Amino acid sequence: MEKERNDKNLPGQIEDSSYPDDWWLDEEDSADGLPVFDPDKAQNYAKSGEPMITGYEALERRRGIRRPERKLSRREKRAWKKAQKYELKLHKAHEKEERKLAKQAAKQAAREEKEAQKQAKKAEKHIKKTKPPGSLKSNGKKGTVKKVSSTNKNSKGKNLTAQQSIPYREMGKDGICRVEDGYYSKTIRFYDINYQLAQNEDKNTIFENWCDFLNYFDSTIHFQLSFINHYSNMTEYEDVIRIKKQNDSFDDLRMEFAQMLKSQLAKGNNGLVRTKYITFGIEADNIREAKPKLERIETDILNNFKAFGVSAYPLNGAERLQIMYETFNQNVKVPFKFSYDDMLRTGLNTKDYIAPSSFLFKNGKDFQMGDTIGAVSYLQILAPELTDKMLAEFLEMDCNLLVNLHIQSIDQMKAIKLVKSKVTDINRMKIEEQKKAVRSGYDMDIIPSDLNTYGGEAKRLLEDLQSRNERMFLVTVVFLNTAKNKQELENVVFQTAGIAQKYNCALKRLDYQQEQGLMSSLPLGRNWIPIKRALTTTSTAIFVPFTTQELFMGGESIYYGLNALSNNLIMADRKKLKNPNGLILGTPGSGKSFAAKREITNVFIITKDDIIICDPEGEYFPLVRAFNGQVIRISPTSHDYINPMDININYADDDDPLSLKSDFILSLCELVVGGKNGLEPVEKTIIDRCVRLVYQDYLADPIPEKMPILEDLYNLLRKQEEAESQRLATALEIYVNGSLKVFNHRTNVELNNRLVCFDIKDLGKQLKKLGMLIVQDQVWNRVTVNRSAHKSTRYYIDEFHLLLKEEQTAAYSVEIWKRFRKWGGIPTGITQNVKDLLASREIENIFENSDFILMLNQASGDRQILAKQLNISTHQLSYVTNSGEGEGLIFYGNTIIPFKDRFDNTLMLYALMSSKPEDVEKREKLGIKGRDDS
Repeated sequence: MEKERNDKNLPGQIEDSSYPDDWWLDEEDSADGLPVFDPDKAQNYAKSGEPMITGYEALERRRGIRRPERKLSRREKRAWKKAQKYELKLHKAHEKEERKLAKQAAKQAAREEKEAQKQAKKAEKHIKKTKPPGSLKSNGKKGTVKKVSSTNKNSKGKNLTAQQSIPYREMGKDGICRVEDGYYSKTIRFYDINYQLAQNEDKNTIFENWCDFLNYFDSTIHFQLSFINHYSNMTEYEDVIRIKKQNDSFDDLRMEFAQMLKSQLAKGNNGLVRTKYITFGIEADNIREAKPKLERIETDILNNFKAFGVSAYPLNGAERLQIMYETFNQNVKVPFKFSYDDMLRTGLNTKDYIAPSSFLFKNGKDFQMGDTIGAVSYLQILAPELTDKMLAEFLEMDCNLLVNLHIQSIDQMKAIKLVKSKVTDINRMKIEEQKKAVRSGYDMDIIPSDLNTYGGEAKRLLEDLQSRNERMFLVTVVFLNTAKNKQELENVVFQTAGIAQKYNCALKRLDYQQEQGLMSSLPLGRNWIPIKRALTTTSTAIFVPFTTQELFMGGESIYYGLNALSNNLIMADRKKLKNPNGLILGTPGSGKSFAAKREITNVFIITKDDIIICDPEGEYFPLVRAFNGQVIRISPTSHDYINPMDININYADDDDPLSLKSDFILSLCELVVGGKNGLEPVEKTIIDRCVRLVYQDYLADPIPEKMPILEDLYNLLRKQEEAESQRLATALEIYVNGSLKVFNHRTNVELNNRLVCFDIKDLGKQLKKLGMLIVQDQVWNRVTVNRSAHKSTRYYIDEFHLLLKEEQTAAYSVEIWKRFRKWGGIPTGITQNVKDLLASREIENIFENSDFILMLNQASGDRQILAKQLNISTHQLSYVTNSGEGEGLIFYGNTIIPFKDRFDNTLMLYALMSSKPEDVEKREKLGIKGRDDS
C-alpha cells in the first residue's frame, strides 16, 4: 500500500527542525523582486537587486495591456527573446552566488567541527581512570551496585556514574515512571496481528483503525512506539519444548522427538526475540495528579487495541526495568533479577540493577556500554511516497535492533493556522512573480514550476487538516544498532541504511548526540533528539507496527512446524481454543496422515490424554504398536468384536441416555436400510420404540451380561405388527444371521489402553461406513467415561468424508461434533476435499464448529471455498497452491499462519509416521512389524 505524501514540514517557527531546506522553511528562495538585467551587468545586479526597465516593458507601457490573441510584431518577438536571455543570465548569476555562499558555509562548518574535536581531545586528557566496581554496604549487607564511570561531566567537571547517566528519576512499582520533574510515563506491550498477508480490504481496515488510534493522542500526550529485536538466552523457548524422561519404554522415542524440536528451534530465529511497546507520557505537577490521567489513557489505549484484535497489557515497574537492563547489558549472560523488596532491604535504587559497567561516548558516531558497542541514527524522510512495507523490513532484520518512533501531536488550530500562513505566503510569491512577468515583457502564466507544485500541496494539506480527519504530528524515527565489535556494528548499520535507501530515505548518524540518541531509545516516552519531521496522520500511520502473527504457546502445546515467514517455531495448545475441534485438509500426497501422526505422537509423549483412531486404510499400525497401543482389527474374519449396542449410564448429559443412543441406532439403520430418501417417519418411530424396549432389562440391572446386541433389536422388530417393522427386520437380517454379522457380538476387546486404533481396512465397501459409525459411537462411550475422570479424549477420523455422504450418519457426526467440547473430547477429521464439509447446511456446522484447521496443498476449487469461508487473502492462498509436502496454512482461532515442516527423515519417528514404502526397512530396525506381518 502506497500513500501519497501531502505533508510537508512545518514553518520555520518550529524549533530545531531537521529539514531547513524544505520549501516552506526556505523563504530565501522566493522569486520576489527578481528583475531583468543588462547582460553585461548581470553579475553586479545579482547582488544589488537593482531593477531595470527593458524596451519590451516600455513598449507594453506605451501600448497598454496587449490583447491575448494579438500576433506579436517582429520587434516584440526580439524583445521577448532578449528578455528570456536576460532571465537565463540572471539565474546563472544567482546560482554562482549560491555556490559561493555554500562553499563558505562548508568551510565554516569544517572549522567548527575541527575545533569541537580539538576540545574533545583536550577534555579526554583530564578524564580520570575508571575505578573498579565496588560493593556498597547497607544494613550490614553487601550490594551488587556498580559505581562506574561515564565520560559525561556535570557542571563542576566531575565524572558522572553510569547510574546518573540514565535519564529518569524514579520507577514506581505500578509501572509509572517519573522521568523528570513534572513528566510521568507508562508503557504497554502489544502483540502482532496478520497485516502483511491480509487481504487488501482487511489491510485498509487495519490502516484506518491505526489512523484513528493515532488521532486519539492530543498535544498534551507524547507517545513513543518501541520495536525491540534482541537475542535471548533461549531459556523461555527451551522450557516450552523441554520433554522429560519418564523412565518407561518410550523414552528413546520421547528423547528423539525432543531432539527434533531443538534442531527445529535452531533453524528458527536463533534466539532473536521481537517485542513491541507503546509508551505514553504527560506533564503533571505530582504523581497524584498524573496517576488517574495515565490510567485513563491506558484504558483507552487497551480498548483501541482490542477494537482491531490486538492483544496488549500494561507493564509494571519490574518489567519496564527489565527492558532497560536487556538494552544496556546485551552481552551479559546473567538474567535480570530484581524485586522492590530487595531494593528496600539493600538500600540500592532501581538504576543500580540495570546500569552497565560503563558508558563511553568518546567518539562522535558511536558509543560503548560495557562490552557492547552501538550507534544511534535517525531516519531522514526524503521520499515523496512511503510504503507500509518499510518498517516491516527493518523489523525482519536478524540482529540486535531498537527502532523508536517519538510522536508528538500538534494542536489542530495551531497546525491549521501555520499551514494557512504558508498558503498566503505562496500566493503572495505568485503575485510577485506575475508582476515581474508583466514588467519583464513575458506571459504572466510563466512562473517557477515549484511555486505551482508547492501551492497545490499546501492547499491539499490544508484541506486534509480541515475536512479529512487529519492531524499533524512531529515525528522522530531513531535506530539503535549494537554489536560486539566495530566491524560487526558497521555491517549492521550499513544493512539498515540499505533498507532506508531502498525506500528513498536516508539513515543519518547522530554526530556527537549518541548519548541523547541512546537515552531516547529507552521506552521512557521522552525524546532528547532535537530532530523532528512534520507528518500528517496518514503519513505517520504508514509506519504500521504490524507484520505477521506468531503462534508460540506454553503448557501442553503441540509442534506444528515453522512459521514460513519468520522461521519461528509454531507451538499451539488446541485445548485453549473456545472450540478445539479440528480438521486436516489436503490433496493426496500432501502429508495429511503424516501431520495427524505427528500430532498423535506429540500428544502421547507430553500429555495424559486418551487417543482413539479410526483407520480405514490401515496406515497407523506401526506407530500405534511402537507406543504399545491397541490395534482392534475389525473384519468379517476377525475375532475382535465391538458391540454397536453398547451404552453406559453417562451416555448423555441428561437423565435420558436413550435419546442420544436412539439417534445413533437411527443412523445405523439408515445405513443398513439405505434408500434415496432415507428412513420414513413411521420407520423412525418403530425403531425408537424398539430401542427403548431393548434396553429395559439392562437399565434395570446394568451388568455386562444384560447388554443387548443387534440380534435383540432384530427380534423386537420382528414382533412389531407394522409392515414397516418387517421391512426393517429383513434389512437387518444379513447383519444378524448373514455373512455380515461381524457386529452381532458383545464387545470382547479391552478398550482401556491410552492409544486405541480401530483398523477397519478389511471391512469392505458394504461395512466400512457402518464400521466408522460404530467406532464413533464407541468413542462417545469412552468420552463419557473419561469426563468423570477429568481426562481429555482425542479422536482422529481418517477418510472423514465417508461419514458425511449419508444424511443420518452426517447428522449424527454433527451432533457428536457439537457435544465433544463440553465432554472433554477433541475430534479431528481428516479428508481431502473441503467441498464434502459444505454439502449441506447441517454438515457445514462441522466446519463452523472447528477452530483449528490445518490446510495443506488444496485443489483449485477448494482454495476458493476456503478463501471465502475463512477470509484468506490471495497472498495466503499461495501457501496452499502447488505447495510441497508438509507446507500450508494453520487456522487457529482467528489466526492464520503459513507453516512448513521439514521433519528429519533420518529419525525412527519419521519411519513410523511415514506411509512411504521405502521407510519399511527403518521400521524393521526398530523391531516393529508391519500390519500384514502381525
